[in-house]
Amino acid sequence: MIDGKGAGGDSGGKRFRAARIFSVPEDVKFLDTLELTRLSEAFSAWTERSGRPDVTVSRNRVRLIYLMLRHTGARLGEVLALNDRTDVNLDTLSVNFSGGNGGEGREVQIPAELGDALAAVFDDPAYASLRGNLFRLDQGHVRRKFYERAEECGFTKELVNPSTIRRSRAVELLRDDVPLPVVQRILGHSTADLTAAFLHLPEEQRRKVERQVLTRETRRTSARNAFFGRVAQVHKGDIQSRVVVESLGGHAVSSVITNESVKNLGVTEGSFVTAEIKAPWVVLETCDEMPRATATNRFLGEVELVRLGELTAEVIVALSDGTRLCALVTTKSVRELDLVEGQKVWAMFNAFAVVLHVD
Repeated sequence: MIDGKGAGGDSGGKRFRAARIFSVPEDVKFLDTLELTRLSEAFSAWTERSGRPDVTVSRNRVRLIYLMLRHTGARLGEVLALNDRTDVNLDTLSVNFSGGNGGEGREVQIPAELGDALAAVFDDPAYASLRGNLFRLDQGHVRRKFYERAEECGFTKELVNPSTIRRSRAVELLRDDVPLPVVQRILGHSTADLTAAFLHLPEEQRRKVERQVLTRETRRTSARNAFFGRVAQVHKGDIQSRVVVESLGGHAVSSVITNESVKNLGVTEGSFVTAEIKAPWVVLETCDEMPRATATNRFLGEVELVRLGELTAEVIVALSDGTRLCALVTTKSVRELDLVEGQKVWAMFNAFAVVLHVD
């Protein structure tokens, strides 16, 4: 099954996507979205496993610096110079960078997830004495902690250098069809090439584009029955192809689509897609071991919610990475399986039931 939205191709009403022809030279080092997510998870795990409250505070400050770099594309010096009392506005979910060292002063939008993390810190008495100086850490200390997380993820030090993270955000935005002038404005480029100079966008429109991008990124990580990720494998047959998508949470999701759809959507190894499954196609099983079944996609999760109707029921299953799958089943089957909240279940669906979307 396939969704041709944004497939590109001829001019017969299909939208041209600049990201389809955007490529990064082989000698340019950067992290893609999945790798940035792995690094985020490494910082979170490192913070959570600290044994003392003061160590937790110290580690969380480094984590917040990374998240600020990752989501704003700012320079490390710009982030370390932030005054969290005056430069961070949680009402508008924005950060004001003053520029400096060749940078340009600007306001950059941040995702709600980062806003929530900052709000939790601002409300925590343990950080009260640090307010105004939350991000004021030594550059050498920050870099060392970044390199330690790189080793945990199997990355080279070069890949987690703050300048590489900044470049990675730029690549991520350009791949998401964000206009070049908006990317330059977000990153604080003080100069632009001649071509970009003709692509000026008004400030209000730039903010709108930023917010649309952040909303889209949030939807990718929070939507039910959806796995956003990178195409890991494309196995071509004579008529159809099997596409394996590596999700942000590390799950491998298989989809079978036609070879024509693979071509029209530009699905290649390394490209990014969203794999989506309709609720009626999700089957639940309560056995302890992975069930033997023809369904290619089988994931262990925990029942988060059971909503019973007269004939049908909705069951929400949370996977280990927070991805949620909704299964629409009969009320009779819920009672036969004795499904309750907190119970471990296997959520399964066939590869033919997976729809691929290209934003």
